[in-house]
Amino acid sequence: MAAARVTTGIKGVDEMLGGGFLPGTMILVRGAPGVGKTSLALQFLVHGVRKCNDPGLLITFEEFPRSLYRDAEGLGWDLQEMEANDQLHLMFTSPEVFLASLQSPGSRLNQLIAEKNIRRLVLDSASHFGRLTSNTQELRHIYTSVSNGLRREGVTAMLLGEEGRSEYRRTDKGGLSFVVDTVILMRYVEIESAIQRAIVVLKMRGSAHSKAIRRYEIGAGGLNILEPFEGREGLLSGITQRSLS
Repeated sequence: MAAARVTTGIKGVDEMLGGGFLPGTMILVRGAPGVGKTSLALQFLVHGVRKCNDPGLLITFEEFPRSLYRDAEGLGWDLQEMEANDQLHLMFTSPEVFLASLQSPGSRLNQLIAEKNIRRLVLDSASHFGRLTSNTQELRHIYTSVSNGLRREGVTAMLLGEEGRSEYRRTDKGGLSFVVDTVILMRYVEIESAIQRAIVVLKMRGSAHSKAIRRYEIGAGGLNILEPFEGREGLLSGITQRSLS
């Protein structure tokens, strides 16, 4: 029997994923700053706590918890209450300490994952590993170490990655997209002088998935996935035009 999917709590995203993520896999969510990656990640964790009894862990390299509390509250989620109930855990650290922790069975990180039965993990953001080395092969080794370490713990892990407007065509330095199982791209797109948001599943290893590029909005309750874009070309480049067909 196939393992149950790990749902995000975002109806449209789960539909695009064929029901949700495969358990124990690595997911990369790529997009420009402010496009909603953290909102998606928080919704993934909050849904796990509220609906699936999945304890969650958010590891951040760049935001102190008070910023996350404020952002989550704006979407209707009380992270501090979940922390107080031992359902959600926040860890502020550095890429160097995180890597060392993964390799040490007795580290605070590994003990937390084991003792609290962490099932869902979010890392914000994987882009910071690029500051540790300018060597592409060394960076690939870092990504592989992160992937192997998290797989060994059995968590379903979501890594957030920053990128600029038109970088979707460029192979990411270090090949993180090849290391992970699933890649979700979130973008701003300009349509007739108005900015909209687009989301697409670029890759999902081991499962069929939707290829549609869909609109989405962010408001109270998190992401709301809307209808697919139709009759447009160049969506992933950020500037679109009407299809000639």
